[in-house]
Amino acid sequence: MRIVVAEDLYLLRDGMVRLIEAYGHQVVATATTGPETLDALLEWRPDVAVVDIRMPPTQSDEGLRAALAARRELPGLPVLILSQYVEQLYARELLADGDGGIGYFLKESVFDADQFIDALERVAGGGTAMDPAVIAKLLSSGSSNRRLAGLTEREHSVLALMAEGLSNQAIGRRLFLSESAIGKYTTSMFGKLGITDDDDGNRRVLAVLAYLNNP
Repeated sequence: MRIVVAEDLYLLRDGMVRLIEAYGHQVVATATTGPETLDALLEWRPDVAVVDIRMPPTQSDEGLRAALAARRELPGLPVLILSQYVEQLYARELLADGDGGIGYFLKESVFDADQFIDALERVAGGGTAMDPAVIAKLLSSGSSNRRLAGLTEREHSVLALMAEGLSNQAIGRRLFLSESAIGKYTTSMFGKLGITDDDDGNRRVLAVLAYLNNP
């Protein structure tokens, strides 16, 4: 994969570059400010970008706004947000365009290299990789959704784990259910959410986006 890393802290940025390259991927550019991030994303059009939220010059939300601006120019550009904070307003905007290829992890939740690279690869492939803590924060501030309200408690549990990027097999292990049982729950969820696309991977992304946007 060709990757852009946007992070203003030298040690963290250099560590991510070394880690990514150790797994056989290529870091085509790095950025340390919001404007640099936007320029790099538009110039290199990477397979996926790792972007911090709070970057110079003001240390507010430059990184996330740069990612949003880049996705407006390059629809579907895969972005993995890696931050210490959950910025609810802009996170929802990032999710709201309906395209896949979105991830959001808190830095403190990344425990090993395989977890990080797996998230990158899922996002690059058009999937989602969401930190459970981010999911909880977004849902706590959301308004009700009639379609989501129609899901059973078990279907909500399956959908929450799907948002983390887990496969049906992994969800089944987490919930102590068979993979076929999870398949039945997901089929029911898709129907209740009005998602009829034949591409199962795309349906999973659309379901996750509906869940997290919670309009």
